[in-house]
Amino acid sequence: MRREEPEEESVNASEDEGGNEVYDRIQENIGRMLVERIQWPVQDLQAGCEWTTDLMDNYMVYFGHILSNSFYPVLHRAIGVGSAFEGWSPREQDVVYRVLIPMTPPRGHSFHLELDSAGQRQVRNFRVRVQLECTCRREQPAEDMLCFLHHPEEELRRNQGPSLLDTLCTGSYLDVQKTARWFYQLVRAIWPALPQSHNWHLVLLPSTRSCQFKVTNRETSFRMKMLFGVRRGDSDIFVSSQPGYAGTPSTLWPESYDVAEMKFFKHVARQAPPDSLHLRCLQLFTRLQLGIGFSTYTMKTIVMHLLNTIPVSQWCRRHFLRRLMDISERLLLSLEVKRLNHFIVGNQRLPEEISLPRDVQTAEPPNLFHRLVMDPVACSQGIGEYLDLQRRLVAILKPDD
Repeated sequence: MRREEPEEESVNASEDEGGNEVYDRIQENIGRMLVERIQWPVQDLQAGCEWTTDLMDNYMVYFGHILSNSFYPVLHRAIGVGSAFEGWSPREQDVVYRVLIPMTPPRGHSFHLELDSAGQRQVRNFRVRVQLECTCRREQPAEDMLCFLHHPEEELRRNQGPSLLDTLCTGSYLDVQKTARWFYQLVRAIWPALPQSHNWHLVLLPSTRSCQFKVTNRETSFRMKMLFGVRRGDSDIFVSSQPGYAGTPSTLWPESYDVAEMKFFKHVARQAPPDSLHLRCLQLFTRLQLGIGFSTYTMKTIVMHLLNTIPVSQWCRRHFLRRLMDISERLLLSLEVKRLNHFIVGNQRLPEEISLPRDVQTAEPPNLFHRLVMDPVACSQGIGEYLDLQRRLVAILKPDD
């Protein structure tokens, strides 16, 4: 009997392995059929991102030449952020290629970030206080710069350009709207000198807290959104010109997690196998919710949480249906408990390459479903919207009659 036990165990193990192989093949076929059934956007996001990056790099060359001897903010290389640079898009048309341009203070100035404690609890806003610094000993005589603090005002007016306080600030604080208008002026003035201007047409689009424009030729068009911001220390968190709540004062700069989120998706992409469908899962749900009520950021947050807990190797075709169910179930659970934690703030399990300020890392995560706690009607409405989403999902997944 003792000699037979290993053989029996071997037979059982073989049966289990055979059963697992059959199950995996079934799931693989289901995933393949679902992927083929769903109509996916056909835009080439990578090509659009590369084109945008080339355009921004050309702009940066001219920004450097024009601003080198001025007292406007020093502009650094644009960072691609948002869905397109993360590898997905909720819409097939009107993809917006967003970039964030870091700004540092010019000579004789310093930036000091001040948290706005009077604002909304779910949104962290900052003010960027601009302070003049003494340059009497710091600057070389050859640079021919007068100290804003210790030279007479009349001499400064005659021989030197205005300080940043006199151009883009309201009081002592950097003004988002004045900075946006300044960006528009730069973009319009530099465009004719860029090589892209020979074959493309520039159309500026209205915005008060960013610089938005569209470039078109006979075959295609790209829509760009230039945000600008100040980095918090040496971290991946910025205070930026992104829109805040309605009526946000022009001297308030919301805290931005765009760069950290982009780096998270880049990290996942490096770990993922070539046939990973994690971005298609996200793209599908962001398309399904359009017109229902859930925000694109809600769906993105749920997928980021799942990517941080489910191994990226388990987002392939044979896992596709299970991952879609996971996203749906996580959304329903979040609605039932009326809580969806922010992905970046307070997250202790981010990849090491993502750098957070200490206060962001240890903070209590904001609840993206805070309104459900405060408003019972919104809670019941959210459940109804979830059921609408489920009906759309089932309609896509069920076999054709």
